[in-house]
Amino acid sequence: MTDTSADAGGAAPIRPDGSVSSLPGAGGPVVIVAAPQQMATARWRLLLRRPTFGIGVAITLFWVVCAIFGKSFAPYNPLAQNLLANNTGPSGAHWFGTDQLGRDVLSRVIVGARVILIVTPLATILGTILGTALGLVMGYFGGATDLIVGRLIEAVLALPFVIIAFLFVVAVGSSTGALIVIIGFVFTPLIARTVRAAVLSERHLDYLSAARLLGESRTRIMFGEILPNIMPTILVEFTVRLGYAVFAVATLGFLGFGVQPPTPDWGSDIAANYSGLLAGYWWQVLFPVLAIASLVTAVNLITDSIEQVLNA
Repeated sequence: MTDTSADAGGAAPIRPDGSVSSLPGAGGPVVIVAAPQQMATARWRLLLRRPTFGIGVAITLFWVVCAIFGKSFAPYNPLAQNLLANNTGPSGAHWFGTDQLGRDVLSRVIVGARVILIVTPLATILGTILGTALGLVMGYFGGATDLIVGRLIEAVLALPFVIIAFLFVVAVGSSTGALIVIIGFVFTPLIARTVRAAVLSERHLDYLSAARLLGESRTRIMFGEILPNIMPTILVEFTVRLGYAVFAVATLGFLGFGVQPPTPDWGSDIAANYSGLLAGYWWQVLFPVLAIASLVTAVNLITDSIEQVLNA
């Protein structure tokens, strides 16, 4: 802890969220500031106490286990076809029914988590790294740099997501790596704008003026001084984009830009069986949709919990 007073005649309590507390003393107020480690520990404890955070983590971990070990406990081979048992409804033999080719829907939902849980975090990490670097440069240098990069970002954001995906697929083909690059590229300008706004609020503060007087380089100031202070903003932005990434992967799969059949994938399975809704085969679409909804809900619960604790 750091004591910023001239008179340490009293001790001020530190609240659980790590905020500053003060106590009047003979020589003026005594201010005690919690150390960064104490603030992080306090925030982590507050986070663990939130039921919504626990629920979100539990659901996410369930799908992570499915993605890693799904093939080991899936009741059937997700690629095995049985045309004699196609379009059968949920039963004891097939809890989620079968699809148009007689494949077990439950097995495909379990194993299909792998694609979305590989692409989603990697694409979000890629977009966050690129967007953070770009936002730091824009916010710190300002002027012509901010203007030029800002116009390029606006040009990218003006293009519909589907058009960008189509151009990438035509250029590099459809694969897991292509999905990561596509979504990461789309997220980069969005994250850059958020980081730029955070940097602008920090750029003229006293600690940066002191760093300049000490002769620190611009790179050191951006990544050593500003970046640690805007990490809460970046963390919230990262978790928010995770939820959007789940939808993005499912959308690309539905449009045929994702991993190609017969690989289990929630989005492509919805597209392949969507016509079956008209014939009453609702289970073929419902369970992949519920899987997507559960994962998005879990990520949003985690995001809301983190944001509320950081803003406490």
